[in-house]
Amino acid sequence: MRILTLFICGFLGIVTAQAQSQQNEQAVMEPIVRLFTGMNKGDSAMVHSAFAKEITMATVTKDKAGNVVVRRENSLAGFLKAIATPRAEAMSEPIWNTKIEVDGNFAQVWTDYVFYIGKKFSHCGVDAFQLVNNGSGWKIIHLADTRRTADCNIPPSVSDQFK
Repeated sequence: MRILTLFICGFLGIVTAQAQSQQNEQAVMEPIVRLFTGMNKGDSAMVHSAFAKEITMATVTKDKAGNVVVRRENSLAGFLKAIATPRAEAMSEPIWNTKIEVDGNFAQVWTDYVFYIGKKFSHCGVDAFQLVNNGSGWKIIHLADTRRTADCNIPPSVSDQFK
């Protein structure tokens, strides 16, 4: 009987830890989902609310000669202006293959993405987010991405939405 009790307690502990982990991962993803929803709606206030007050951003791409180029930003101003600029077609950035790591109040999210304007493919790559929870919820403190127009390996479940 004692072994059965230990087994049940151990099993319940594992189930509880998994449930807490899933809840924490959902909380970490909330500002990222808000970012992409705001981009799609053209809602710069919604996008802004996903970020901390002080942020850094970087994009890694290649120039026409094939040289690696890193563009850095320390402000959301230009990004928010681009989001708020009216456009005929919505911006969409579906993600997949998402990996979440959490250590206390710090989290990191790595995910594949593809970017569309309306139904038109623009580019793909990887988004790498770093987030902090300062007690009032998770906020993005750093966003880096890669951008390319080939070798995207977009899952059919994603690409079929834009046909």
